[in-house]
Amino acid sequence: MGHARPTFERRQLGLVLRRLRERSGMTQQAGAEAVGKVRSRIVQLEDGTATASEEDLRTLLDCYTVTGDERTTVLELGAQARRRQKRRVHVDNLPDAYRRFADLEASASEINCFETGVIPGLLQSEGYIQALLAEADGVLWSESDTQGEDRWVYRLDRQTRMLSEGDRRILRFVVTEDALRANMGAPEVMREQLGHLLGLLDKLPDLNIRVLQAGAYGNPLRGSGLTIFGFGERGTPIGYSSPVFGPSTYYDGDPEATAMLRAFYRSWETALSREESRRLIQLIAKE
Repeated sequence: MGHARPTFERRQLGLVLRRLRERSGMTQQAGAEAVGKVRSRIVQLEDGTATASEEDLRTLLDCYTVTGDERTTVLELGAQARRRQKRRVHVDNLPDAYRRFADLEASASEINCFETGVIPGLLQSEGYIQALLAEADGVLWSESDTQGEDRWVYRLDRQTRMLSEGDRRILRFVVTEDALRANMGAPEVMREQLGHLLGLLDKLPDLNIRVLQAGAYGNPLRGSGLTIFGFGERGTPIGYSSPVFGPSTYYDGDPEATAMLRAFYRSWETALSREESRRLIQLIAKE
């Protein structure tokens, strides 16, 4: 393993390896002993500041009991992490990209999210998630596929991990008014969703949700969705562009992620305040 700067690819590999190690129940010390290294090298690898040879990576995957397609994906992530990367844009074409998104999300100290026409994933109620996935079933994946159920479980797990009381990370969401008024197949779905938003605002005083009213001017993100992950002193910000279909696209540092953050803040400033947003949600829930 060699010491390296934390590129996006190295961060991504490190986060996946941490998840796999924790799933296996192994300690960092045990992983280090398996590859004949000191524990600090596993720490660096999981932090994205070290690379691993293919041989060491295969040994770690053996220890973590990683097989099949999952193993193939991690080995490809390792190959990407070892290359010299000149580009700032990363396209994740590998299977289960949504799991790596969740790894990145969980490691961030700050998350800024804008979605148009849909409630952001971390804020979705169970019924809302099911309604969204039902729309895609048989379209974005086959009806016999397990992707729908996997994604439903994944979103609930994300919420449990990210929205716990006492979590000190900064979470900012801009929700468009049309998302609050959307037809999700049955009236009770949106009643549950609006109640869920109000419950989150009551439960988590540090959760920042703002509603961008219909007709508001000053939104440079019309027709798009994005998330910007901040890591403080641990690394540059990473921007994520929300796709309806196709690979996930990430933007590492300047100028792309910085421009995305500026655009988010413009929309944030245009939106209603937290308390004004709460009152609007309450009003819509009574309609």
